[in-house]
Amino acid sequence: METENNTVVTEFILLGLTQSQDAQLLVFVLVLIFYLIILPGNFLIILTIRSDPGLSAPLYFFLGNLAFLDASYSFIVAPRMLMDFFSEKKVISYRGCITQLFFLHFLGAGEMFLLVVMAFDRYIAICQPLRYSTVMNSRVCYALLLALWLGGFAHSIVQVALILHLPFCGPNQLDNFFCDVPQVIKLACTNTFVVELLMVSNSGLLTLLCFLGLLASYAVILCRVKGHSSEGKNKAISTCATHIIIVFLMFGPAIFIYTRPFRAFPADKVVALFHTVIFPLMNPVIYTLRNQEVKASMRKLLSQYTVC
Repeated sequence: METENNTVVTEFILLGLTQSQDAQLLVFVLVLIFYLIILPGNFLIILTIRSDPGLSAPLYFFLGNLAFLDASYSFIVAPRMLMDFFSEKKVISYRGCITQLFFLHFLGAGEMFLLVVMAFDRYIAICQPLRYSTVMNSRVCYALLLALWLGGFAHSIVQVALILHLPFCGPNQLDNFFCDVPQVIKLACTNTFVVELLMVSNSGLLTLLCFLGLLASYAVILCRVKGHSSEGKNKAISTCATHIIIVFLMFGPAIFIYTRPFRAFPADKVVALFHTVIFPLMNPVIYTLRNQEVKASMRKLLSQYTVC
């Protein structure tokens, strides 16, 4: 069988999250409620940070970008999934599948690199406070932001290039509610062993290394604050605890999905639901709920609009 330029599949059929009508209705209601409540919260975080001059520190600059990335990420899968609940046949075109896969990994990798940047920011702020304003100036912040966007693009374009190289001649049923690398690879009508190894190296290994690096960096920070004053130590521990929670929420599902051979597990769809819909919307909210400055500024902003 030829393995070049013989793709005949023009669309993929999505089997969805579950075949149970009752379970689908329950998931639809929960996701819709969660989406309509948490998504505006992300935009409120962005508006608060941009409108308050007191929130001009790099920490808040990166937090605003995290909220933007997560809000954008939530638009890749959730809206189509909600619409597909009403469709008897869930179909996505080949080009639509590739586009969805590209943005999924582009924004996902961008967020992963952003968490690394935020860890670096906290390390400088807590461990080298006298150098913080010099090291983390506005030029460096924008350079880091550009670097993480370029890194996300490079990661995603490699994923897409490997997928486009594969021939698809049927079947065309994806056992999921969106397009992602593990499920798409299974449908290729050629030996995909090498491609799977490349995918694991590009996604899984990179994710695992960033995860371990982040945990190590926060461990160093916590060790360094032992000698600080009680107030400074508590603030540093609270900040690090928040970051560590987000790291586990972000990297835990990604490691489960991308660092193992592409075999189906019963928990795959549930993990994917949390990874693509639930956790991205929660990440900035968790940061905000544990940050007194942002909460105070947000209350001030809301009170202004309420008075008006």
